[in-house]
Amino acid sequence: MVLDFPRWFTSSYSNNGGQCVEAAVNLVASRGVVSVRDSKVPAGPTLTVPAASFAAFVTAIADSESDVA
Repeated sequence: MVLDFPRWFTSSYSNNGGQCVEAAVNLVASRGVVSVRDSKVPAGPTLTVPAASFAAFVTAIADSESDVA
């Protein structure tokens, strides 16, 4: 059974300081997209991007963090 509604999660890097986003990656298999929303406004708008673009974004962030260390 494919779930065709977002299941939201907050990053383990979030420190509950109120500046968090949530992502729903369960739609990759059925739709090829990742949805993102503001954790403070769960009923608000979402941004939906192609899974490959989201993966590239996450990789770029991880690479930039390793450059700082």
